[in-house]
Amino acid sequence: MYLWEKPDWPAFTWDETSLSSLLARVSREQGRLLGKMEALGFDLRSEAHLRTLTEDVVKSSEIEGERLDPEQVRSSIARRLGMDIGGLVPADRDVEGVVEMMLDATGNHSQPLTEERLFAWHASLFPTGRSGMTRIRVGQWRDDSDGAMQVVSGPVGREKVHYQAPPADRVPDEMAKFLRWFEQPGDADPLLVAGLAHLWFVTIHPFDDGNGRIARAIADMALARSEKTGQRFYSMSAQIRKEHKAYYDTLEWTQKGELDVTRWQDWFLNCLLRTIEGAQETLGAVLQKARFWERFAKEPLNERQIKVLNRLLDGFEGKLTTSKWAKIAKCSQDTAYRDIVDLIERGALRKEPGGGRSTSYSLMME
Repeated sequence: MYLWEKPDWPAFTWDETSLSSLLARVSREQGRLLGKMEALGFDLRSEAHLRTLTEDVVKSSEIEGERLDPEQVRSSIARRLGMDIGGLVPADRDVEGVVEMMLDATGNHSQPLTEERLFAWHASLFPTGRSGMTRIRVGQWRDDSDGAMQVVSGPVGREKVHYQAPPADRVPDEMAKFLRWFEQPGDADPLLVAGLAHLWFVTIHPFDDGNGRIARAIADMALARSEKTGQRFYSMSAQIRKEHKAYYDTLEWTQKGELDVTRWQDWFLNCLLRTIEGAQETLGAVLQKARFWERFAKEPLNERQIKVLNRLLDGFEGKLTTSKWAKIAKCSQDTAYRDIVDLIERGALRKEPGGGRSTSYSLMME
Protein backbone atom coordinates (compact mmCIF):
# COMPACT_ATOMS: atom_id res chain seq x y z
CA MET A 1 0.00 0.00 0.00
CA TYR A 2 1.43 3.37 -1.06
CA LEU A 3 1.06 6.70 0.73
CA TRP A 4 -1.78 7.84 -1.51
CA GLU A 5 -3.76 4.68 -0.69
CA LYS A 6 -3.80 5.37 3.06
CA PRO A 7 -7.23 6.28 4.52
CA ASP A 8 -5.98 9.61 5.89
CA TRP A 9 -4.05 10.68 2.75
CA PRO A 10 -2.78 13.40 2.45
CA ALA A 11 -2.67 14.10 6.21
CA PHE A 12 1.13 14.02 6.53
CA THR A 13 2.74 14.13 9.97
CA TRP A 14 6.29 14.19 11.34
CA ASP A 15 7.97 14.20 14.74
CA GLU A 16 8.89 17.84 15.31
CA THR A 17 10.79 17.05 18.49
CA SER A 18 13.23 14.68 16.77
CA LEU A 19 13.75 17.15 13.91
CA SER A 20 14.02 20.33 15.99
CA SER A 21 17.79 20.42 16.59
CA LEU A 22 18.57 19.52 12.97
CA LEU A 23 16.09 22.11 11.72
CA ALA A 24 17.65 24.79 13.92
CA ARG A 25 21.13 23.92 12.65
CA VAL A 26 20.08 24.06 8.99
CA SER A 27 18.32 27.40 9.53
CA ARG A 28 21.41 28.79 11.25
CA GLU A 29 23.75 27.68 8.43
CA GLN A 30 21.31 29.00 5.83
CA GLY A 31 21.35 32.40 7.54
CA ARG A 32 25.15 32.43 7.83
CA LEU A 33 25.59 31.66 4.14
CA LEU A 34 23.15 34.38 3.12
CA GLY A 35 24.98 36.82 5.38
CA LYS A 36 28.32 36.00 3.73
CA MET A 37 26.85 36.41 0.28
CA GLU A 38 25.23 39.71 1.20
CA ALA A 39 28.65 41.03 2.19
CA LEU A 40 30.15 40.20 -1.23
CA GLY A 41 28.65 43.05 -3.19
CA PHE A 42 26.38 42.97 -6.23
CA ASP A 43 28.80 41.72 -8.92
CA LEU A 44 30.19 38.84 -6.88
CA ARG A 45 26.72 37.81 -5.70
CA SER A 46 25.59 37.76 -9.33
CA GLU A 47 28.56 35.59 -10.26
CA ALA A 48 27.78 33.17 -7.41
CA HIS A 49 24.12 33.11 -8.48
CA LEU A 50 25.12 32.31 -12.07
CA ARG A 51 27.44 29.48 -10.97
CA THR A 52 24.80 28.00 -8.68
CA LEU A 53 21.98 28.10 -11.22
CA THR A 54 24.23 26.57 -13.88
CA GLU A 55 25.14 23.70 -11.58
CA ASP A 56 21.51 23.28 -10.49
CA VAL A 57 20.18 22.96 -14.05
CA VAL A 58 22.97 20.60 -15.15
CA LYS A 59 22.76 18.33 -12.11
CA SER A 60 18.95 18.19 -11.98
CA SER A 61 18.98 16.92 -15.57
CA GLU A 62 21.81 14.48 -14.80
CA ILE A 63 19.69 12.86 -12.09
CA GLU A 64 17.23 11.93 -14.85
CA GLY A 65 20.02 10.62 -17.11
CA GLU A 66 20.13 13.68 -19.38
CA ARG A 67 23.42 15.49 -19.94
CA LEU A 68 23.27 19.18 -20.84
CA ASP A 69 26.23 21.24 -22.06
CA PRO A 70 27.28 23.41 -19.07
CA GLU A 71 28.49 26.19 -21.38
CA GLN A 72 25.11 26.35 -23.10
CA VAL A 73 23.36 26.39 -19.72
CA ARG A 74 25.63 29.13 -18.38
CA SER A 75 25.19 31.24 -21.51
CA SER A 76 21.40 30.84 -21.46
CA ILE A 77 21.19 31.88 -17.81
CA ALA A 78 23.57 34.82 -18.27
CA ARG A 79 21.53 36.15 -21.21
CA ARG A 80 18.28 35.92 -19.26
CA LEU A 81 19.83 37.64 -16.23
CA GLY A 82 21.30 40.37 -18.43
CA MET A 83 24.87 39.53 -17.37
CA ASP A 84 27.79 40.47 -19.60
CA ILE A 85 30.14 37.50 -19.17
CA GLY A 86 31.66 37.31 -22.65
CA GLY A 87 32.06 34.17 -24.74
CA LEU A 88 28.34 33.37 -24.83
CA VAL A 89 27.41 30.35 -26.93
CA PRO A 90 24.04 29.50 -28.52
CA ALA A 91 21.86 27.18 -26.44
CA ASP A 92 19.71 24.29 -27.66
CA ARG A 93 15.94 24.53 -27.15
CA ASP A 94 15.93 21.82 -24.48
CA VAL A 95 18.56 23.76 -22.52
CA GLU A 96 16.56 26.98 -22.84
CA GLY A 97 13.47 25.19 -21.56
CA VAL A 98 15.06 23.89 -18.35
CA VAL A 99 16.62 27.31 -17.73
CA GLU A 100 13.25 29.03 -18.25
CA MET A 101 11.64 26.77 -15.66
CA MET A 102 14.35 27.17 -13.02
CA LEU A 103 14.56 30.96 -13.39
CA ASP A 104 10.78 31.26 -13.15
CA ALA A 105 10.63 29.00 -10.08
CA THR A 106 13.28 30.90 -8.13
CA GLY A 107 13.29 34.38 -9.66
CA ASN A 108 9.50 34.63 -9.43
CA HIS A 109 9.18 32.63 -6.22
CA SER A 110 6.65 35.02 -4.70
CA GLN A 111 4.16 34.46 -7.53
CA PRO A 112 1.49 31.78 -6.88
CA LEU A 113 2.19 28.26 -8.06
CA THR A 114 -0.78 27.35 -10.23
CA GLU A 115 -1.87 24.56 -12.53
CA GLU A 116 -1.25 26.78 -15.55
CA ARG A 117 2.24 27.64 -14.36
CA LEU A 118 3.10 23.95 -13.91
CA PHE A 119 1.80 23.25 -17.41
CA ALA A 120 4.07 25.99 -18.77
CA TRP A 121 7.07 24.49 -16.94
CA HIS A 122 6.29 21.07 -18.34
CA ALA A 123 5.93 22.41 -21.89
CA SER A 124 9.29 24.19 -21.56
CA LEU A 125 10.96 20.91 -20.56
CA PHE A 126 9.64 19.08 -23.63
CA PRO A 127 9.56 21.62 -26.49
CA THR A 128 9.27 18.90 -29.16
CA GLY A 129 6.42 17.09 -27.44
CA ARG A 130 8.63 14.05 -26.99
CA SER A 131 10.65 12.44 -24.23
CA GLY A 132 13.43 10.76 -26.18
CA MET A 133 11.67 8.84 -28.95
CA THR A 134 8.34 8.70 -27.13
CA ARG A 135 5.52 11.19 -27.74
CA ILE A 136 4.07 12.42 -24.43
CA ARG A 137 1.23 14.65 -23.26
CA VAL A 138 2.86 18.05 -22.85
CA GLY A 139 1.48 20.84 -20.66
CA GLN A 140 -1.33 18.66 -19.31
CA TRP A 141 -1.81 15.97 -16.70
CA ARG A 142 -1.12 12.35 -17.67
CA ASP A 143 -4.01 10.15 -18.79
CA ASP A 144 -2.52 6.65 -18.25
CA SER A 145 -3.59 5.60 -21.75
CA ASP A 146 -0.55 3.29 -21.86
CA GLY A 147 -1.23 1.81 -18.43
CA ALA A 148 -0.63 2.79 -14.83
CA MET A 149 2.16 5.30 -14.12
CA GLN A 150 4.99 3.24 -12.63
CA VAL A 151 8.61 3.90 -11.68
CA VAL A 152 10.50 0.79 -12.79
CA SER A 153 14.06 -0.43 -13.28
CA GLY A 154 15.66 -3.51 -14.78
CA PRO A 155 15.61 -5.15 -18.23
CA VAL A 156 12.42 -5.75 -20.22
CA GLY A 157 10.62 -8.79 -18.89
CA ARG A 158 12.33 -8.57 -15.49
CA GLU A 159 11.34 -5.07 -14.44
CA LYS A 160 11.19 -4.16 -10.78
CA VAL A 161 8.34 -1.81 -9.85
CA HIS A 162 9.59 0.72 -7.31
CA TYR A 163 6.44 2.80 -7.22
CA GLN A 164 2.98 3.13 -8.75
CA ALA A 165 1.32 6.56 -8.81
CA PRO A 166 -2.37 7.35 -8.21
CA PRO A 167 -4.70 6.69 -11.17
CA ALA A 168 -4.84 9.50 -13.72
CA ASP A 169 -8.48 10.31 -12.98
CA ARG A 170 -7.43 11.34 -9.46
CA VAL A 171 -4.64 13.68 -10.58
CA PRO A 172 -6.65 16.91 -11.10
CA ASP A 173 -8.17 16.72 -7.62
CA GLU A 174 -4.90 15.64 -6.01
CA MET A 175 -3.01 18.51 -7.63
CA ALA A 176 -5.68 21.01 -6.61
CA LYS A 177 -5.20 19.94 -2.97
CA PHE A 178 -1.42 20.13 -3.30
CA LEU A 179 -1.45 23.61 -4.84
CA ARG A 180 -3.85 24.96 -2.18
CA TRP A 181 -1.55 23.64 0.55
CA PHE A 182 1.61 24.96 -1.12
CA GLU A 183 0.22 28.48 -1.17
CA GLN A 184 -1.16 28.23 2.39
CA PRO A 185 0.96 25.71 4.31
CA GLY A 186 -0.07 27.01 7.71
CA ASP A 187 2.55 27.47 10.42
CA ALA A 188 4.92 24.72 9.21
CA ASP A 189 8.59 25.72 9.05
CA PRO A 190 9.49 26.84 5.49
CA LEU A 191 12.30 24.26 5.25
CA LEU A 192 9.91 21.45 6.13
CA VAL A 193 7.46 22.87 3.57
CA ALA A 194 10.20 22.52 0.92
CA GLY A 195 10.83 18.91 1.90
CA LEU A 196 7.16 17.95 1.97
CA ALA A 197 6.42 19.76 -1.31
CA HIS A 198 9.09 17.68 -3.04
CA LEU A 199 7.74 14.41 -1.63
CA TRP A 200 4.06 15.22 -2.16
CA PHE A 201 4.53 16.24 -5.80
CA VAL A 202 6.53 13.15 -6.83
CA THR A 203 4.01 10.96 -5.00
CA ILE A 204 1.21 12.32 -7.22
CA HIS A 205 3.53 12.07 -10.27
CA PRO A 206 1.11 14.16 -12.35
CA PHE A 207 2.98 14.24 -15.69
CA ASP A 208 4.04 11.63 -18.21
CA ASP A 209 7.68 12.68 -17.64
CA GLY A 210 9.70 15.42 -15.96
CA ASN A 211 8.19 14.91 -12.49
CA GLY A 212 11.56 14.72 -10.73
CA ARG A 213 12.90 17.93 -12.24
CA ILE A 214 9.69 19.81 -11.53
CA ALA A 215 9.60 18.49 -7.94
CA ARG A 216 13.12 19.80 -7.37
CA ALA A 217 12.15 23.16 -8.93
CA ILE A 218 9.19 23.38 -6.54
CA ALA A 219 11.46 22.63 -3.58
CA ASP A 220 13.88 25.34 -4.79
CA MET A 221 10.92 27.71 -5.06
CA ALA A 222 9.95 26.97 -1.45
CA LEU A 223 13.56 27.51 -0.31
CA ALA A 224 13.70 30.83 -2.20
CA ARG A 225 10.51 31.87 -0.41
CA SER A 226 12.08 30.96 2.93
CA GLU A 227 15.06 33.20 2.14
CA LYS A 228 12.98 35.95 0.48
CA THR A 229 15.44 36.17 -2.42
CA GLY A 230 15.45 34.89 -5.98
CA GLN A 231 19.23 34.55 -5.98
CA ARG A 232 20.47 31.01 -5.36
CA PHE A 233 23.78 30.31 -3.67
CA TYR A 234 23.54 26.54 -3.21
CA SER A 235 22.25 23.69 -5.35
CA MET A 236 20.11 20.95 -3.79
CA SER A 237 20.11 19.13 -7.13
CA ALA A 238 23.92 18.94 -7.14
CA GLN A 239 23.89 17.35 -3.68
CA ILE A 240 21.05 14.99 -4.60
CA ARG A 241 23.06 13.95 -7.66
CA LYS A 242 25.93 12.96 -5.34
CA GLU A 243 23.53 11.08 -3.07
CA HIS A 244 21.16 9.75 -5.73
CA LYS A 245 21.03 6.20 -4.36
CA ALA A 246 20.08 7.40 -0.87
CA TYR A 247 17.63 9.83 -2.49
CA TYR A 248 15.77 7.12 -4.38
CA ASP A 249 15.99 4.61 -1.52
CA THR A 250 14.50 7.10 0.94
CA LEU A 251 11.77 8.10 -1.52
CA GLU A 252 10.81 4.48 -2.15
CA TRP A 253 10.82 3.58 1.54
CA THR A 254 8.70 6.65 2.37
CA GLN A 255 6.15 6.07 -0.39
CA LYS A 256 5.66 2.49 0.80
CA GLY A 257 5.42 3.55 4.45
CA GLU A 258 3.07 5.54 6.64
CA LEU A 259 1.92 9.16 6.49
CA ASP A 260 4.45 9.94 9.23
CA VAL A 261 7.23 11.22 6.95
CA THR A 262 9.81 12.01 9.63
CA ARG A 263 12.43 9.84 7.91
CA TRP A 264 12.02 11.70 4.62
CA GLN A 265 12.14 15.11 6.30
CA ASP A 266 15.25 14.06 8.23
CA TRP A 267 16.98 12.98 5.02
CA PHE A 268 15.91 16.15 3.20
CA LEU A 269 17.19 18.43 5.97
CA ASN A 270 20.50 16.58 6.22
CA CYS A 271 20.92 16.77 2.45
CA LEU A 272 20.11 20.49 2.57
CA LEU A 273 22.68 20.97 5.35
CA ARG A 274 25.38 19.25 3.28
CA THR A 275 24.32 21.38 0.31
CA ILE A 276 24.71 24.63 2.24
CA GLU A 277 28.06 23.55 3.69
CA GLY A 278 29.23 22.66 0.17
CA ALA A 279 28.33 26.15 -1.04
CA GLN A 280 31.59 27.33 0.53
CA GLU A 281 33.26 25.93 -2.61
CA THR A 282 31.18 28.24 -4.79
CA LEU A 283 31.99 31.18 -2.54
CA GLY A 284 35.71 30.28 -2.65
CA ALA A 285 35.71 29.98 -6.45
CA VAL A 286 33.98 33.34 -6.88
CA LEU A 287 36.44 35.08 -4.56
CA GLN A 288 39.38 33.35 -6.27
CA LYS A 289 38.17 34.57 -9.66
CA ALA A 290 37.75 38.10 -8.33
CA ARG A 291 41.29 38.13 -6.87
CA PHE A 292 42.70 36.80 -10.15
CA TRP A 293 41.16 39.63 -12.17
CA GLU A 294 42.29 42.18 -9.60
CA ARG A 295 45.86 41.07 -10.36
CA PHE A 296 45.41 41.42 -14.12
CA ALA A 297 42.88 44.27 -14.32
CA LYS A 298 45.46 46.67 -15.78
CA GLU A 299 47.18 44.18 -18.08
CA PRO A 300 46.57 44.75 -21.83
CA LEU A 301 44.98 41.37 -22.51
CA ASN A 302 43.18 40.67 -25.77
CA GLU A 303 39.60 39.35 -26.07
CA ARG A 304 40.77 35.80 -26.77
CA GLN A 305 42.88 35.72 -23.63
CA ILE A 306 40.08 37.11 -21.46
CA LYS A 307 37.60 34.59 -22.90
CA VAL A 308 39.79 31.53 -22.30
CA LEU A 309 40.96 32.68 -18.86
CA ASN A 310 37.32 33.05 -17.81
CA ARG A 311 36.62 29.54 -19.07
CA LEU A 312 39.48 28.25 -16.92
CA LEU A 313 38.29 30.21 -13.89
CA ASP A 314 34.75 28.90 -14.30
CA GLY A 315 35.89 25.28 -14.07
CA PHE A 316 37.50 23.95 -17.24
CA GLU A 317 37.27 20.18 -17.70
CA GLY A 318 40.46 18.39 -18.76
CA LYS A 319 43.79 19.97 -19.66
CA LEU A 320 44.28 23.19 -21.58
CA THR A 321 46.34 22.70 -24.76
CA THR A 322 47.04 24.98 -27.72
CA SER A 323 44.51 23.07 -29.81
CA LYS A 324 41.79 23.52 -27.16
CA TRP A 325 42.69 27.21 -26.86
CA ALA A 326 42.38 27.59 -30.63
CA LYS A 327 38.97 25.90 -30.61
CA ILE A 328 37.59 28.02 -27.75
CA ALA A 329 39.01 31.29 -29.05
CA LYS A 330 38.28 30.44 -32.72
CA CYS A 331 41.83 31.19 -33.85
CA SER A 332 44.81 29.35 -35.37
CA GLN A 333 47.10 27.21 -33.21
CA ASP A 334 49.96 29.63 -33.90
CA THR A 335 47.87 32.51 -32.53
CA ALA A 336 46.83 30.35 -29.57
CA TYR A 337 50.48 29.58 -28.80
CA ARG A 338 51.42 33.28 -28.90
CA ASP A 339 48.51 34.10 -26.56
CA ILE A 340 49.63 31.40 -24.13
CA VAL A 341 53.31 32.42 -24.15
CA ASP A 342 52.27 36.02 -23.46
CA LEU A 343 50.22 34.92 -20.45
CA ILE A 344 53.05 32.76 -19.11
CA GLU A 345 55.34 35.80 -19.26
CA ARG A 346 52.72 37.86 -17.39
CA GLY A 347 52.40 35.20 -14.69
CA ALA A 348 48.80 34.25 -15.51
CA LEU A 349 49.54 30.74 -16.84
CA ARG A 350 52.18 28.11 -16.24
CA LYS A 351 53.38 25.21 -18.36
CA GLU A 352 52.67 21.80 -16.88
CA PRO A 353 55.37 19.07 -16.77
CA GLY A 354 55.60 17.09 -20.01
CA GLY A 355 56.10 18.24 -23.55
CA GLY A 356 55.45 17.61 -27.19
CA ARG A 357 51.87 17.23 -28.32
CA SER A 358 50.77 16.62 -24.72
CA THR A 359 51.98 20.01 -23.46
CA SER A 360 49.32 21.58 -21.28
CA TYR A 361 48.91 24.75 -19.28
CA SER A 362 47.15 25.80 -16.08
CA LEU A 363 46.28 28.97 -14.19
CA MET A 364 48.78 30.60 -11.86
CA MET A 365 46.72 31.36 -8.77
CA GLU A 366 48.03 33.22 -5.73
